[in-house]
Amino acid sequence: MSPVQAGYAQSTPFDEGYLPVGDIHQLFYQQYGKKDGKPVIYLHGGPGGHTSSSNTIYFDPAVYRIVLLDQRGAGKSLPPAELRDNTTWHLVADIESLREHLGIDKWHMAFGGSWGSTLALCYAQAHPQRVGSLVLRGIFTVRRCELEWSRNTDGPAALLFPDLVQDFINHIPEEDRADPYAAYHRLLTAEIPADDEEARLKRLNAAKAWNAFELATGSLKPDTDSLNDQLEDEPWLLAHARLEIQYFVNAAWLEEGQLLRKENLDKMRHIPTTIVQGRYDLVCPPKTAWDLHQALPESRLYFIQTAGHSAKEPATEEKLVQVCDEYSKLDF
Repeated sequence: MSPVQAGYAQSTPFDEGYLPVGDIHQLFYQQYGKKDGKPVIYLHGGPGGHTSSSNTIYFDPAVYRIVLLDQRGAGKSLPPAELRDNTTWHLVADIESLREHLGIDKWHMAFGGSWGSTLALCYAQAHPQRVGSLVLRGIFTVRRCELEWSRNTDGPAALLFPDLVQDFINHIPEEDRADPYAAYHRLLTAEIPADDEEARLKRLNAAKAWNAFELATGSLKPDTDSLNDQLEDEPWLLAHARLEIQYFVNAAWLEEGQLLRKENLDKMRHIPTTIVQGRYDLVCPPKTAWDLHQALPESRLYFIQTAGHSAKEPATEEKLVQVCDEYSKLDF
């Protein structure tokens, strides 16, 4: 099957279901492509994002068995926007649980962008024998410098988008603006009574403010209509904002620089790894992709000179399809 434009056309999933994990969560998953094909796990961004059939465009369905997973509290997984029992290491364990549930001995590929790249690195370092290859986009390792990259009031994004940063900061009380992460965390994670409509709207507006900034700075040429649609999607708004801020204030339960340490990268040096990074990414700083490549020189790094953060930018999408086509011809 030949690529359609920058990616592959997909049919309906051949399988979908819910996998119970722990006492609280049920994970929603889908499978596309070739039932006995080379298995690839797609790890979405966020935290708190979700999967959709559009995520399958990178993978030749005549070769790949494509597994999409909505992470805890995200997408169609239940319960929505749930913070309990929801850490990086729960998510790593979930990938293993899903692999075993689907009878997959080893992933041919783990594919992750943005937060998905973080999770892919965590999984590969925890279970290197279960990963055949890695395709990573918009690298994020949750270091302090990365968290301050876009939302700091005097960071690069503030210099380029002072109006958007001002809107983001203005949503929180003036006395809390020195630490916007902590302020948004209080707004988004506080428990509210089910019948308190005023508190619910206050939390929803905070979620809109949090997400509006990220969406507006996520690509070089934002699709305004699409962004506006997302900002009216209440379930996505709450899950994405609540889970992101919960993970960010906890540094994703990682030690500073943990994923880039030699002793951790040594566990995965045998795994073929390709890094695709937008040169003008204002969500995940390009230096992180460079730092990963320098610490893992066995990897390949492609800087996309006409792209920001979004995987949907044409040159980024084209490169990701190309890399997945290359890996489809190999055995790991």
